[in-house]
Amino acid sequence: MSIDRMIFAFAGAVILISVFLTQYHSVNWMWLTVFVGANLFQSAFTRFCPLASILKAFGAKPGQAF
Repeated sequence: MSIDRMIFAFAGAVILISVFLTQYHSVNWMWLTVFVGANLFQSAFTRFCPLASILKAFGAKPGQAF
């Protein structure tokens, strides 16, 4: 699996988990969703993603975007 697909899977999982936590724990968990969305948005323009750097350091196969 390439870094791109890992990032999309991780971001999707974090968003789903934070929405679940928002409904069943505290509304403040929505800030995690906002953070993930903002990070995805800025990485579309800057091509910098902290998770991509971490995955590269662990030897994951590069993809098209990162």
